[in-house]
Amino acid sequence: MKHVRRFTPSLFLSLMHICLVQANYAPYFFDNGAGSTNGNMALLSLSEDTPVGTHVYTLNGTDPEGDPVTYGLAYEAGSRRYFSVDKTLGNVTLIEELDREKEDEIEVIVSISDGLSTVSEKVRILVMDANDESPEFINTPYIVQVPENTPSGSSIFKIEAVDRDTGSGGSITYFLQNIHSNKFTIDRHSGVLRIKTGVTLDYEKSRTYFVVVVAKDGGGKLRGDNKVFSATTTVTVNVEDVQDTPPMFIGTPYYGYVYEDTLAGSEVLTVVALDGDRGKPNTIHYRIVNGSEGSFEIGNTTGAISVIKSPNQLKKEVYELKVQASEVSQEGDLSVHAFAMVTIRVVDLNNHPPTFYGENGLQNRFELTMYEHPPEGEILRGLKITVNDSDQGANAKFNLRLVGPGGIFRVVPQTVLNEAQVTIIVENSAAIDYEKFKVLTFKLLAIEVNTPEKFSSTADVVIRLLDTNDNVPKFSSDYYIARIPENSPGGSNVVAVTATDPDSGMWGEVKYSIYGTGADLFLIHPSTGIIYTQPWAVLDAEVNSKYNFYVKAEDTDGKYSLAEVFITVLDVNDHSPEFNENIQEKTMIIGSPVKIEAIDQDAEEPNNIVDYSIMQADPANVFDIDQSTGEIKLKSYIRSLDIIHNITKNKDCIWSLVVQAKDRGSPSFSTTAVLKIDITEETLHKGPMAAFLMQTKDNPMKALGVLAGVMGIMVLITIMISTAMFWRNKRSNKIMPVRRIIKKRQTPQPRTVRMEWLKFKRPSNAAEKFVVEDDAKSLHNENSNNNIQVSPVPPTAPLPPPPPALAPPSGDTPGWRVPTVSGSLTPKFINKQLKKRGHGSAHNALVSELKMKFEKRNAAIGEPHI
Repeated sequence: MKHVRRFTPSLFLSLMHICLVQANYAPYFFDNGAGSTNGNMALLSLSEDTPVGTHVYTLNGTDPEGDPVTYGLAYEAGSRRYFSVDKTLGNVTLIEELDREKEDEIEVIVSISDGLSTVSEKVRILVMDANDESPEFINTPYIVQVPENTPSGSSIFKIEAVDRDTGSGGSITYFLQNIHSNKFTIDRHSGVLRIKTGVTLDYEKSRTYFVVVVAKDGGGKLRGDNKVFSATTTVTVNVEDVQDTPPMFIGTPYYGYVYEDTLAGSEVLTVVALDGDRGKPNTIHYRIVNGSEGSFEIGNTTGAISVIKSPNQLKKEVYELKVQASEVSQEGDLSVHAFAMVTIRVVDLNNHPPTFYGENGLQNRFELTMYEHPPEGEILRGLKITVNDSDQGANAKFNLRLVGPGGIFRVVPQTVLNEAQVTIIVENSAAIDYEKFKVLTFKLLAIEVNTPEKFSSTADVVIRLLDTNDNVPKFSSDYYIARIPENSPGGSNVVAVTATDPDSGMWGEVKYSIYGTGADLFLIHPSTGIIYTQPWAVLDAEVNSKYNFYVKAEDTDGKYSLAEVFITVLDVNDHSPEFNENIQEKTMIIGSPVKIEAIDQDAEEPNNIVDYSIMQADPANVFDIDQSTGEIKLKSYIRSLDIIHNITKNKDCIWSLVVQAKDRGSPSFSTTAVLKIDITEETLHKGPMAAFLMQTKDNPMKALGVLAGVMGIMVLITIMISTAMFWRNKRSNKIMPVRRIIKKRQTPQPRTVRMEWLKFKRPSNAAEKFVVEDDAKSLHNENSNNNIQVSPVPPTAPLPPPPPALAPPSGDTPGWRVPTVSGSLTPKFINKQLKKRGHGSAHNALVSELKMKFEKRNAAIGEPHI
């Protein structure tokens, strides 16, 4: 009993462990059904164009005890591993490219484990099709044999292509490239190739056709895009010849010779005829129809004509044989026929050299007139040349060749037996050029080949060429550059262009013309090519100095060439420097220059460079002028008005200078202007008004505008005050007299109005010249402030005072002027009155005051004064 108690704790623990192990439950997958992206991958479908590396699914499951689970993928032996899985998260990734055409189903063993229990399931994954395959033609290459007499519209072949895709991507349509120039058509669905309706095949014209067939699928999705794939193949259509053309003789006309030493049974010549159907030609059968008179026979299959009598038995010198060539059909019948004439001469031994004949008999000079550049391969049909050797057999065999400029013509035949018509053929058309050769001379040489005598003869062949319009006029240069002075009169020659046409006669005549936007001022002589200006043309380098246009050289047939002309108009000194005013007024502050400027309208230097100089000044030693800029300044020793007063007795400090502006052209032109300079010291330096007056000293209209603005503001203020008082009186029923607002002027005589805002501290300031002359008449009853009685009606708001009149009402009314620093801005209608009055009283007072100040200053410093 003690022993049992000793092991009781360990036995209890073992029993507990067994109970716990038996109580563990296995994990399981969630089954979320088809179309789900998580679960156990059952019924998962993937497109075959899914990119490698794509997360395609998430394995999802759980453990009843809540223990963490891990996931796994396994494949049967020999299967490709398409997927990998994250053991913890269950993310399934595609690691191998899918191809439905190779494997449309994938079996995968998915597993889930909680560490103690593992659950595995085999699932099937469907691979869906994508349009990733191109159509493929089967049983290529395609070579079709078609008889030439096959009716139009007949089917001649069936093309077949397959596409391993499914759906629209696997459907195929067919069509032909170059359908309009093709003699065939194809059924777009079945691929049956047919001859086009209305089209026939002809073996003699074309024996083979290459037909390009395109097979195109119906398109489909591939990686998100619609893709259409196609493939091409070439069908070779060989046209088979059929018997539809008669035989033809080759080498006609036929000439043969029987020599006096020829033996009976000797072959004279052989005629050759061929079946016109060259694909499957029939055998030719020959026979002599007539003309042999029992002296000649022909081989039925060879076409060899033999003499069957000895030459001394032949009764005629020339025999004309009519030979028939017939086709032997497959059945052995003679079907279609052709005929040829054979001329056989009976000649003696070799005792004659080759001889040339013309249309009228023996001839050794042949002449022909022809146009240059005939087509290559053309026969000179105007040359009727026959060459003959009266000997027989080998003695009558000789060669022909042309001796002269090589490579231009060739002679046919080159080897002659007995007699032949000589044909001269053009070989090099470009060399037959009238501009190079007017006459081409050759020697036609005939020399025997196999005779010891080597008899030969020659004939002169003279070819006179006629010109054609085969050349285009060509300019001596692609462009011409010319220069012409701008002062050239109308009709002046500018430049001569030259074009040549090597053709003769009227074809070599060149006519010139010009065109282009820059050609308006120019003409060209149609024959000489001289370009000259229009009679009315006026050239001006300042307006336009460059012209360019095109010239055309054209022959009588309209062949032409172009060249470009560039014309530069040279500037001449035809403008004088111009001042903006011939009489100018300037105010000079001591220490600061004034500037005068003249403009020369010439286009180029040195014609438009202006030099300035002082022509006249009294006294002459007061001013310096910068030759280039036109700046005028006082001599360096003049630093104050006191020095100026020591130099001259002219107290108003106003000088008149004659300034010259002269250009640097040749010849040179110059212009003068009178410059009035009012010299003053710089005193306006305090306050904005002073600065403004100094800035406007040369522009009195600006000062007048400011004055008018100030007056307008004052009138506006007056209206506002009057309106306010009116409304105040209206409320209080009290009428205020107008004379309390505006006082009546006391004296009718003119007076000087000094405006306090125009005063400055220094009396010598030139701003004190601003004076306003007035007259009491102009203010008479202006504001209704005299003592005239008015009716006791409620007053209305006063009207603004009228603006000052610029023109006087009558000749007796004095004018007004506003003197400025540089002079008086005086209307022209006041000049007469000012001349009568002389200098104004304000001006005289200013001069006296300046003189007095100057004398006091000299006395104070102990210097003598004027």
